[in-house]
Amino acid sequence: MTNHSETTGPFENGDIAGREPLNEGSAHDTQVTLRTPSELADALPYLLGYRPEDSIVLVALHDRGGRGRFGGRARLGIPVGNEDWEAAARQLARGLVTGSERRGTRPEQVVAYVCQEPGQGEGGRDVMLRLGPLVELLRSECSDLDVPVIEALCISDGRFWSYSCPIEGCCPDDGTPMGLPGTSVLAAAATYAGIQVRGTLRELRARLLPWETSAALDQESALDAAGMALVPRILDDAARVSVAEETLDLAERIIGRFAAASPVSGTHPADLRDDELLAHDEAATLILGLQDRTTRDRAAAWMEGDAAGPALRLWRALARRCVGPYSEHAAAPLTLAGWVAWSTGDELEAREALAMALGADPDYLFARLLHQACNEGLDPESIRRCLRAERAVRTQTEDTEQAGSAVQAAPDTPSEDGAEGLVAGGGTDGRSAERASRTGGSRRRRRTRAAEGGDGTLRPPRGKDARRRTAGSHPQAPAAAPSRPGGAKPGGRRTRAGDGTGRGTAAAGGQRETEGEG
Repeated sequence: MTNHSETTGPFENGDIAGREPLNEGSAHDTQVTLRTPSELADALPYLLGYRPEDSIVLVALHDRGGRGRFGGRARLGIPVGNEDWEAAARQLARGLVTGSERRGTRPEQVVAYVCQEPGQGEGGRDVMLRLGPLVELLRSECSDLDVPVIEALCISDGRFWSYSCPIEGCCPDDGTPMGLPGTSVLAAAATYAGIQVRGTLRELRARLLPWETSAALDQESALDAAGMALVPRILDDAARVSVAEETLDLAERIIGRFAAASPVSGTHPADLRDDELLAHDEAATLILGLQDRTTRDRAAAWMEGDAAGPALRLWRALARRCVGPYSEHAAAPLTLAGWVAWSTGDELEAREALAMALGADPDYLFARLLHQACNEGLDPESIRRCLRAERAVRTQTEDTEQAGSAVQAAPDTPSEDGAEGLVAGGGTDGRSAERASRTGGSRRRRRTRAAEGGDGTLRPPRGKDARRRTAGSHPQAPAAAPSRPGGAKPGGRRTRAGDGTGRGTAAAGGQRETEGEG
């Protein structure tokens, strides 16, 4: 445990950017020494890139020549019921340690944080006392893994408390006030390095959550109408290809429209501008069209260059339009948003968008694989390389077909297994593209397989018009198609789509957030 009159050791700020530990020090590295719990409390937003809310956070420490250095960071939402605390503590501790071990840097020590604002009738001290048993569970789980917790802090109501100070009367009962944001040495070093704290998770999620305004009713009506028109065509082998082309052509036009729009300052005004640029019927057509896995995989190719920024804005806007009974449809645009964010280097938004996609549909395989790859610190370039190769193969084949050559038609999906296969297989050398260009077989067979939707399941509309067909129930896909995720499970249990805000023992969407070593 840490005596508050002693140093906890110097920590370099290079980990703030999430980099791997350096083997050798650099003369140009900026080093910041954190000596007190106050400085550790102030460091947390810079370690994560945002201000955590209702969160348990573990930060790994590595010994480097007698100097402590921050390593991997793992965050989990605080479960509402304390009966879930033990499982949450175990999940978080093991996730941090095993993630560090995969990178060859097992942590020697851990700093733990619990962050929660007071509830009705509570004060910050009440929160600290209430979360004390959770901190003890964290200590126990880390100790079982031979990684001691050297400092544990509670941050609440603008103050912090240490659970580790052994000196009676050392810390004020009502906590120690947090410093003003941006006034610490670490804040100055982060600013110098170009690192920003991006508000809170609540503010980040607000850009991706469905509308709750009067406009949501108009959007739901547009989704009802689009579902009635598009789902029968998607189910029809002959019409499915034209639906995919129409969807992608419309998406490309709107991406161009977004790119040409005048920039505005502030995230909220920017989102409002994008919402105004996207009509209800356009959004509905895209949301329904992206439920097809083939179409979604091809849309994932807008991942870099000038198209990436407007594409990310479009996927965010579509996620906000998945209103009412169409909440599960958000899995596709949220996954695309997470993929583009990860591809362009924004791991924070990537993890949150992918977690929210899994909250909308826990069975969405593409989101699950991307979320795992992002958390494990994999390089998205391998996936980008494969998608580029697949796009080149498809373009070349389309050009050849237009010239009238009798050649084997190219597959519509990035690989035999879709984008999920690229992620699960690592996508390291583009061999899937070569295989796609050589593999024989019926084009119709592949399209039939791809048309099953986001991850093998067609997603029919669940709007008001669809429900009228069977009073009191959601419409079902034809018998030949499996039921959609979120429906009946074996044994009669049903799952309910979440809202991406994190419940139970998991962070948003039920997924642990684990950042790369620093």
